[in-house]
Amino acid sequence: MASSSSGFVAGLTTAALMTVGFLAYQASANVPADLGRPHTGSTPAVAASKAPRDKEQPAALPAGSGKGERVVYSVDDDRVWLVGADDKVRRTFEVDPGTVDPAPGVYTVTSRSNKVTGTDGVPVEHVVRFTSVGGVAIGFSAAVDNPAPAPGNTARTGGIRETRADGDAMWKFATIGHKVVVIR
Repeated sequence: MASSSSGFVAGLTTAALMTVGFLAYQASANVPADLGRPHTGSTPAVAASKAPRDKEQPAALPAGSGKGERVVYSVDDDRVWLVGADDKVRRTFEVDPGTVDPAPGVYTVTSRSNKVTGTDGVPVEHVVRFTSVGGVAIGFSAAVDNPAPAPGNTARTGGIRETRADGDAMWKFATIGHKVVVIR
């Protein structure tokens, strides 16, 4: 009796492992190829002008930047808007981009780090990442004590630098899964 029950348990274990392996294979085969890239179909309209959108009010939220709660980042204007669910701007501020820009599109916050060292060797805090381009992580961060990058550093950087106060606001606003809209 003992040998037949151990054989039965071994058979069940083998079947379970095969099922888990098969399901893992199916899951990996169905991962979207565009994971971490802009989502087509939800890409906002892109303004044609490279100049600030509203010369009278350069901090005004650009038309075509989406709907609902989101972070809007303009790569041409070097500006960020934190927008509430009611489509009202909660905060806007200028940023200093890295050397690698994300493509226009709709992303989500994929990871966050409280304190790390940036690819330029500068200690940063409140890092909010939303994509990568050519192996370079792209995200918002604030330099601790605003030190200058190391001289001669030619690293490709995706850090979009904010002031510490703006970095604190971004950290509180943009949690994992939060929408980030990148526009021109």
